[in-house]
Amino acid sequence: MDYVSNTKQEREYMLKEIGVEAVEEIFDSIPEEIKLKRELEIDEGMSELELKEHMKEIAAENTSLEEYTSYLGAGAYDHYIPGIIDHLISRQEYYTAYTPYQAELSQGTLQVIYEYQSMICELTGMDISNSSLLDGGSAVAEAVLMAARISRNNKVLMSSALHPSYREVAKTYGVPKDLDFVEIGLDGSNTDLEELEDNLDNDTAVIVVQYPNFYGSIEDMEKIQKLKEEYKKVLLLVVANPIALGTLAPPSKFGADIVVGEGQSLGNTLYYGGPYLGFMATTDNRKFIRQLPGRIAGATEDADGDRGYVLTLQTREQHIRREKATSNICTNEALNATISTIYMATMGKKGLKEVAEQSYQKAHYLAEKIDELDNFDVVNIDNFFHEFWVKTKHPVAKVLNELKENKILGGLDLARFEEEKGILLSVTEKRDKTELDKLVELLEAM
Repeated sequence: MDYVSNTKQEREYMLKEIGVEAVEEIFDSIPEEIKLKRELEIDEGMSELELKEHMKEIAAENTSLEEYTSYLGAGAYDHYIPGIIDHLISRQEYYTAYTPYQAELSQGTLQVIYEYQSMICELTGMDISNSSLLDGGSAVAEAVLMAARISRNNKVLMSSALHPSYREVAKTYGVPKDLDFVEIGLDGSNTDLEELEDNLDNDTAVIVVQYPNFYGSIEDMEKIQKLKEEYKKVLLLVVANPIALGTLAPPSKFGADIVVGEGQSLGNTLYYGGPYLGFMATTDNRKFIRQLPGRIAGATEDADGDRGYVLTLQTREQHIRREKATSNICTNEALNATISTIYMATMGKKGLKEVAEQSYQKAHYLAEKIDELDNFDVVNIDNFFHEFWVKTKHPVAKVLNELKENKILGGLDLARFEEEKGILLSVTEKRDKTELDKLVELLEAM
């Protein structure tokens, strides 16, 4: 790391250059009543050795999945990550988190983005993908705005089986744009399709459903497609789990207009909650492509006929049109997208399918065992992918705390969203039978 000095003489020189006598004059525009009128309460400086030891002490207060068995999910999953990923993303050709505007200096990153887009299209069955977004929540919100612009309507029918955090992000984006959000309730652990049908009309911009949904259940996408087809202007936005698409039919089979989702499960670690990446794909329709947020990398040829990669499309964003922009997304999660590209290339179609099938089978084994226990009931025992909703007569917080004492993160307490009660458990291919049986034994002992 470069060292930048800041001596007394240098400070005095800089102050003289900008025409002030003291540093405090720079902050004259700040009202006196909100200024801190004392020195900062910080410790003295440390040597490099002391600082390293101090940071180790702080880091030791964290725990990791090296120590715990995790059944957490809801968009952040403990999947196996091939060792090749860390090796490749450390290469300087790829080690950037920002958008490669200068094509002549960024061929490596641009090619990776191009391959990423191609793989997302193949996974979702859609025609066009952007180069990634910030995360799953922002991808949902951007897609809702995009759908409203295309349909020129402002009514958004959003399933209550969509991730609660995604719903909140979508509203945060959409309410200032005068979008009217109507939440469709649950029928068991699925979207209430009768209520959806009752609310569908010619003023509807988009139907937003998750596949599989927040509770792990698989929606009746064919029925939703039929409902939507009665209204030509209504778009279908599908929020998909990319791992599930390794074995489930792609959203394109159900007439999806836009497909988005959280890409963390594609080779990214949990990172204590981020950074992640959001993916977005749509149909090959000029109207849709021009409204797609973010950017698209494309392949071309130079004057000598050699293949090269460029940013083919950058929509009217903040750095171009500002207040008239279609989106304020000014970058993509390039490093995270690179990770996902390496993961998908390494796993291949067969590998992704195996991850999906193992996650499915192990989740169903665990759900059946838990459902047999006296004080536990799996709400969606007959319909889920690799996450399922458990209700219990025991206090949920107590159950999870007892599991945590046994080094198990036993799922997500749904009470945090103040909607439904119970536990959301997720099972990935990393869990083995011994771990699953141990969880069942501990629950039975309660």
